[in-house]
Amino acid sequence: MTSSSEGESTSTDVPLTREDLVARTFVMLTDTLVADYDVIDMLDRLVHSCVELLGVAQAGLVLIDQRDDLHLMASSDEATRVVELFQLQGAEGGPCVEASRTGAAVDVDDLQASTRWPRFAATALRLGFCSVHAIPMRLREQTIGALNLFQTEAGPLSASDRRLARALADVATIAILQQRSLHRSSLLTEQLQAALQTRVVIEQAKGILAEYGSVGMDIAFEALRGHARSHNLKLGIVAERLVRRELTPGLLLPQGGTRPHRR
Repeated sequence: MTSSSEGESTSTDVPLTREDLVARTFVMLTDTLVADYDVIDMLDRLVHSCVELLGVAQAGLVLIDQRDDLHLMASSDEATRVVELFQLQGAEGGPCVEASRTGAAVDVDDLQASTRWPRFAATALRLGFCSVHAIPMRLREQTIGALNLFQTEAGPLSASDRRLARALADVATIAILQQRSLHRSSLLTEQLQAALQTRVVIEQAKGILAEYGSVGMDIAFEALRGHARSHNLKLGIVAERLVRRELTPGLLLPQGGTRPHRR
């Protein structure tokens, strides 16, 4: 059975309801429990699903590596990536860092009125965000990161959106952790480390495509992801082939800034 593409109607052209989209997202996430899966692609799908399903403007996701350092693993757009990296790299931290460290949800309903992380708040506001909600990725006593939701208006998440965000974070956490119980205790850290290394290569490939096509990093990533999905390849494999010059940029992105079709 062939599933619908993201953001598209079904084969009968009937618009997907929110319930349809929720069901599709959970099917995608649970598929990772029964097969070898692409961690980066799964996390990327998750943050975009959050934007699609929840009342938020953008989303990002950070994970903890074996040295207890936090790394950005997925972001729904470049502005989210910038604000996430700012709090990870700064001494002040931010709500997403705290949620990852404490295992408790952190809500900043109004960044303009927040005094706890002034540098983070100023950066987020400059990029157009007015509130942020960090949902820990936690299973029992173990926290492996946080799912971070950004809004362009001040205010709390609705109760239904919060419950759905928690459920999405929980399923993604189980998807990452389940391999450890099937194999050995060191597998999780090895898997996350491999994902971190893949993320570096993906950023290099995005830069190559952005320069070649004279486009932004968001469009470059769409082209990279689209090629991977249409050829049934992992993102990291496509990125590595591009960096190694085994793929030419023109195969993924037309020169001149044309936006690729979103798969």
